[in-house]
Amino acid sequence: MAELKPARVFEQFAKINQIPRPSKHEEQIISYLQQFAKDRGLDCKTDETGNVLIKKPASKGYEKLATTILQSHMDMVTDKLVDVEFDFYKDPIQTYVDGEWLHAKGTTLGADDGIGVAMELALLDSDDLQHGPLECVFTRDEETGLTGAFGMKEDFMTGKYLVNLDSEDEGQIFVSCAGGINTTATFDFTREDAPKDCFFMQAALKGLTGGHSGDDIEKKRANAIKILARFLYMEQEKMDLRLAQWNSGRMHNAIPRDGKVIFAVPFDKKEEVKVDWNVFSSDVDDEYHVTDPNMVWSLESTDAQSVMPKTISEKFILALQAVDNGVFAITQDKELNGLVETSSNVASVQSEATKVVIVSSQRSNVMSNLRNMANTVKAVMQLAGAEVLQNDGYPAWNMNPHSKLVKITVDAYKRLFNKEPEVKGIHAGLECGLFSEKYPGIDMVSFGPTLRFVHTPDECLYIPTVQMVWDHLLEVLKNIPQK
Repeated sequence: MAELKPARVFEQFAKINQIPRPSKHEEQIISYLQQFAKDRGLDCKTDETGNVLIKKPASKGYEKLATTILQSHMDMVTDKLVDVEFDFYKDPIQTYVDGEWLHAKGTTLGADDGIGVAMELALLDSDDLQHGPLECVFTRDEETGLTGAFGMKEDFMTGKYLVNLDSEDEGQIFVSCAGGINTTATFDFTREDAPKDCFFMQAALKGLTGGHSGDDIEKKRANAIKILARFLYMEQEKMDLRLAQWNSGRMHNAIPRDGKVIFAVPFDKKEEVKVDWNVFSSDVDDEYHVTDPNMVWSLESTDAQSVMPKTISEKFILALQAVDNGVFAITQDKELNGLVETSSNVASVQSEATKVVIVSSQRSNVMSNLRNMANTVKAVMQLAGAEVLQNDGYPAWNMNPHSKLVKITVDAYKRLFNKEPEVKGIHAGLECGLFSEKYPGIDMVSFGPTLRFVHTPDECLYIPTVQMVWDHLLEVLKNIPQK
């Protein structure tokens, strides 16, 4: 990546993309960071959770500045195209340039948040840059539970100012984020033989756009689970339909792009189902022709197998038809400019021999409405007979109207680019929410280069914005207040 600018940042990004770092399996990248610090004689510590902090002294002439924390997460979402052979625990990410965009070959790129990690490493590796004292923090398992931020002790970081490098739109400076809760519903059952004279079919859908369930939820992108549920609900209303298998979605924080369902219908109804499928697929193609123009539909016969009990099958389909999905409320706070306030995303359905599990995520920057949204989803699943578990969630990060760092960041942007940045909140969750609880009074902002289709195999990084964000970061660091 030597031809990409800034070369020192892309050099670090190329190196870390050789290192497997799935969420909850960051051991190799942790070892790499520890050795990176040791090789450069920098102080490094790792906490019990696995977060890594590397200190770098101020450059000459900047010793009086307050310590700045730079923070990114070391893990990445691991998603790939269904027909791509790739082992995220062993294989390096393979990247390529298409015009001004950097992509990966059939997998997630890892720029979320590898490009933030790369910027921190480039700063640590350089001796010709101007900055005050730095604490470069790399948290683990942000994507599947914010484990690193949750486990961090209150004395791990000492700086007063924190720049989070986990945002995805250059020119936007984030000053607040949503809180979130995950809801898991489990339907237990004992399989049984299908009724006599049944015909088994597999309905499959792929090629959806997908995306981040926070940042992209307002874009009206199709959810593969909800679409398949719509079809099965309509057919169930007309005939004795029995579910056998349902597998769709992989990550709790992504809009599902594909899915497969195996079900049985009376033999004399098979042609009616085929006609209904053709009509339904045509209607949905039209419904999502702007956001999801590349849907691929298939309906075919398949081998007979055991099925879920009738009551489980019926209630499961009813629950997926009924459960909220998408935007629930828009903020009325003028300073946040129409930000999505509250949403829910049905993220995955996975069936096994004796159970089928639905995972969904709820988000809001109003904590009372977050609980309301989570309880709404929980209630639907409880009515259907599921056992429902919810995690403790993570808090929202509320805007600080008196932030010195926001002013410094905005002023630096205007000096560099002669235009106003957009100061806003983000509907996705950031670790800043937890930091605001653990470190009261810490002053934070979040910004980063432009990424598109994160959490999907289409994830890509807009190369010119990396130089812009790098220049912006360096300008901010030179203007941090004195101690």
